[in-house]
Amino acid sequence: MPIYMDRHDIPEEITAKHVALMHQEDLKVQHLYGCKGITYWCDEHRRTAFCLIEAPNEKAIKDMHNKAHGDVPHRIIEVNKTIVESFLGRIEDPEKSKNTELNIINDPAFRVIMLIETSDYLHRLEGNQFSLFTQKFHNSLTKTFKQFEGSIVKQDNSSYLVSFVSVSDAILCALKIQYNFKYITTKHDVSMRTLNIGISSGVPVTHKDSFFEETITLATRLCEIVDGHIVITSEIKSLYESENRNEFINKDHIRSINKNEEKFLTDLMDFVATIWNKPDFNVNDFSSIMGYSKSQLNRKLKSLTGKSPNNFIVDYRLQKALKALHDQQGNISEIAFETGFNSPAYFSTCFKNKFGMLPSQYLQQHVV
Repeated sequence: MPIYMDRHDIPEEITAKHVALMHQEDLKVQHLYGCKGITYWCDEHRRTAFCLIEAPNEKAIKDMHNKAHGDVPHRIIEVNKTIVESFLGRIEDPEKSKNTELNIINDPAFRVIMLIETSDYLHRLEGNQFSLFTQKFHNSLTKTFKQFEGSIVKQDNSSYLVSFVSVSDAILCALKIQYNFKYITTKHDVSMRTLNIGISSGVPVTHKDSFFEETITLATRLCEIVDGHIVITSEIKSLYESENRNEFINKDHIRSINKNEEKFLTDLMDFVATIWNKPDFNVNDFSSIMGYSKSQLNRKLKSLTGKSPNNFIVDYRLQKALKALHDQQGNISEIAFETGFNSPAYFSTCFKNKFGMLPSQYLQQHVV
């Protein structure tokens, strides 16, 4: 049977004890609906509770909750048990709550999510073999994650998705990774080895369809889009300072974006995802649809990404084209048009300016 996680937004008057009692009522009637309550998370501070349930479908979960106590979930998504454990550290009740008369779990599902990318897209695509750099860097990261209690959710040769319970641990881990990186990267690697880290925070079930999707998306955009080697949200900054008696984040090492920048980034990337491959799209359309004058858009985009609107769109298209070439999704002309370029010749010129070689050279050297 599939596994689901649901979300309950709990009122102020509801405590962890109340949630434990409701969970107990669920267990009494779950057999009537073919369900099995596996465990749950409760966060009195953020007023949320999340149940992990094996069930035939979403309706069965709603009916079970309604019969048991009437508190129907606000959202239900299907999940993978292994992924849940990677993010949250468990898929069963905590040891301290087992074998107790009332299983009270006051354990937040709130997590700090870090995305790490260790080279530009061209060199990420090249890195099919487990190079000496990759070995050294992976060994260093593994030790650092263990030191700061980070759980690796997903990794490949050049990127890592990591979950933390503590904001302070995540920040200190990022700084340690940044410090170690320069000793692992040899002098001749400097031009093609970069390190970017994005850190955001959130809960597993929101209005999105996938587990921690909102938080992962934001961490990815901070890592890949925003100008800065370590980029964090305003919430991360605030939580870190709260945990550390108002000790401020060092702006020389970490860039924190404010709420307005975060909203602009979200609006920007949601919009770009819908128009990036349309060849007739231009900067005038960009500014008017985003609701800014051309000068305002240019100023906001340069501040956030270091690029003008035109350069930003061209770079975005080139990254998509590079991946399409690598995956052999068509010939050069087909990919040029599919990624929004008006002609293969202009595409080749832009490609060479960005990556230092023509698309044909890339195919010869890097695609078997």
